[in-house]
Amino acid sequence: MSQDKAAPAPAAEQGSRNLILRIAAALVLAPGAIAIAYLGGWPWAVLATAVAVGLLLEWLSIVGLGRDWPIIGVGGLGLVVCGAALGAGVPWLAAAAIVIALAVLALLGGGQRRWATSGLGYAAAALVASILIRADPDYGFAALMMILLIVWVTDIGGYFAGRGIGGPKLWPRVSPKKTWAGAIGGFVLSLVIAAGFALLGVGKMAPLLVLAAILSTVSQLGDLFESAVKRRFGVKDSSHIIPGHGGLMDRLDGYVAAVVVAVLIGLTRGPLDGIGRGLMVW
Repeated sequence: MSQDKAAPAPAAEQGSRNLILRIAAALVLAPGAIAIAYLGGWPWAVLATAVAVGLLLEWLSIVGLGRDWPIIGVGGLGLVVCGAALGAGVPWLAAAAIVIALAVLALLGGGQRRWATSGLGYAAAALVASILIRADPDYGFAALMMILLIVWVTDIGGYFAGRGIGGPKLWPRVSPKKTWAGAIGGFVLSLVIAAGFALLGVGKMAPLLVLAAILSTVSQLGDLFESAVKRRFGVKDSSHIIPGHGGLMDRLDGYVAAVVVAVLIGLTRGPLDGIGRGLMVW
């Protein structure tokens, strides 16, 4: 009897260690990312490019192309040229680099061409959106910070509400651990972030609440999308580069979806160099 009662302890201890690792990694990585985002310009372009290359490498590893060096080389080169072109303010060259790389990958990918090109498209979308939104000199940093905070609190709220409340699963076939309680908890915290920005005078309350609702929902869909891809190939984590979090895709899946949608919204209301303002000022 005593042995039966003691059996769950290792799992609980493992969960506690994992939580500590998650917090420690966040405390180390988040301030650095925020500082570079604040600097903007080339520092942010370099970071965004490095992250995009990492996302591509993890995607290719998941789909079984992690040792296909021609595909890795072409995709990585396309992203580096794209990031450099955007950093230099030459968007046509950035677009050309990705289009050419996609065309070459379609030829090199063989039976896996769909997964090779979709991986490059995923990484390129994250790269382009991240640089474009920060390029706004007036509202770029504020817009980027709101996106990051919404994604972070959606993830944090989902983690603690899901573990603390439990209840029905959100989509058990794709992500067995995610619950409706977690989804709602993260959603509510995202509204708090939007309200905070409005109270600080960065945008109006109602539009920012709607924006937060959209981005929080999209962030969670991005998380589910990555889970679906990993489940399709029988992979648990995209990599083990971040202690307690897994890989870059595991940490940034929600951000990729949210920042891309945020840029699309901003583009409908402003020019290419005013995406942040278009997103924040209504």
